[in-house]
Amino acid sequence: MKLAWGSSARLGILVALGMGLGGCGQSNSQTAAATPPPPEVGVVTVTPGRADLAAELPGRLEAFRVAQVRARAAGILNKRLFTEGSDVKAGQALFEIDAAPYRASLASAQATLARAEANLLQAQSLADRYAPLAKTQAVSQQEALSAQAAAGQAKADVAAGKAAVQTAQINLGYAAVTSPISGRIGRALVTEGALVGQGEATPLAIVQQIDKLYVNFTQSAAEVMRLRQALADGKLQRAGGKDAARVQVLLEDGSVYAETGKLLFSDLSVDAATGQITLRAELPNPKGLLLPGLYVRVRLAQAEVADAVWLPQQAVARGATGETVLVVADDGSVSARPVKLGPAQGGNALVLSGLKAGEKVIVDGLQKAKAGGKARPVPWTPAGSAPAAAPASAASKG
Repeated sequence: MKLAWGSSARLGILVALGMGLGGCGQSNSQTAAATPPPPEVGVVTVTPGRADLAAELPGRLEAFRVAQVRARAAGILNKRLFTEGSDVKAGQALFEIDAAPYRASLASAQATLARAEANLLQAQSLADRYAPLAKTQAVSQQEALSAQAAAGQAKADVAAGKAAVQTAQINLGYAAVTSPISGRIGRALVTEGALVGQGEATPLAIVQQIDKLYVNFTQSAAEVMRLRQALADGKLQRAGGKDAARVQVLLEDGSVYAETGKLLFSDLSVDAATGQITLRAELPNPKGLLLPGLYVRVRLAQAEVADAVWLPQQAVARGATGETVLVVADDGSVSARPVKLGPAQGGNALVLSGLKAGEKVIVDGLQKAKAGGKARPVPWTPAGSAPAAAPASAASKG
C-alpha cells in the first residue's frame, strides 16, 4: 500500500515539473516575439567632393547710366518726338520747343555783327590812312591815335557780335531737346503746350542705359569675416583668382538668369546700423529683359571647398548646441554626429566638416531612429522621383 502511494507521488511530481518547464518555454517565446525589429530608415552614402561656396543675398538692379532730359530753353513745348518706353540713341531729338523767339534773336545778333564788321572796315581804313600821314605831320598825332582807337573799338564790337551770334545759335539749338545718352526712355513728364524752362531747367523725361546693369546688394560682415578666416587657414580656395568673384542672379520664379555678372568692388566699411558690407556687381543685359529697380537674389561664388558634402536639408537637425546628423554604422547602431555647415543652396545643406567618406546619413525615418538605438538602412529616394543628384559634390545614394 505504501509502495503504491510512493509511485503515484513520484508521478505527480514529474507531471508538475513538465508543466513548469513547458510554461517557461512559452514565456521565453512570448518575450522574443515582443522585441520589435530595428526600424527601416532611408540613408545616403557620403561622397566628398569639390563644391562652390556661394551665398545667396537679396539685391536690387540699377541702371548702368541715368540721364535726366531737361529743358534748357524757355518756351512752349510744341512736340514730343519719341514713343514712351522705346530705345533712343544719343543725340536723337526728343522734344521740340517753340523756336521762333530764338530764331529772331539769332537774326538780330547776326545783324548787329554785320554792322560791327562794317564799322570795323571803315575805322581800320581810316587808321591805315592816318598812320603814314602822321609820320609826315600831315595829320596830328592825336588824330592818328584816335583813328587807331576807333579801329580797336570796332574790332571789339565785332568780337562781341560774334559771341552774341554764337549765344543765339546755342539757345536756338536748345529748342530741340536731344537725348544725352543711348538707352531706354520712360514716360514724358510734360505734355505739349506746357511752358518749360521758365526760371529753371524743367525735367522732361529720363533715359536709362540698361544694356548692362548694376546689382547692389549687401552681405553680413560676420559672414565675410568667417569666409576670410577660412581662406586664410587654407580650408577654402578662392574662386577664379585673388579678387575675382562670379555673380549669378536668381529671378523671382527661382530661375537663374542666363548672363553671369562680375563683382566690381567691395565697400570695406561696415554700416554701423545694419552690420552689412555693401557690394556691387556688373550684369550684362543685352536683350533688355531685366529692368532697373527689380528686386532679385544674388548668388555670389566666394570660394571653393575641396572636401564638401551636400545633404538634403531634412537630414540636418538644428539645436542650441549646433547642427547634427544621424549616422548608421555597419552593425546598425545609430549615433549623432555634429557637423559644420556652409551656405545652403537649392534645398541642400553644405557640410564642411564632421563626416567621412562612406558613412551613411539618415535622411528619411528620422522620427523612428534615435542616437544609441538600432536601424536598418536602405537607399533613400525622394518621393515621386528618382534619386536626385545634389549640386557639385552631392552625397551619392547607396
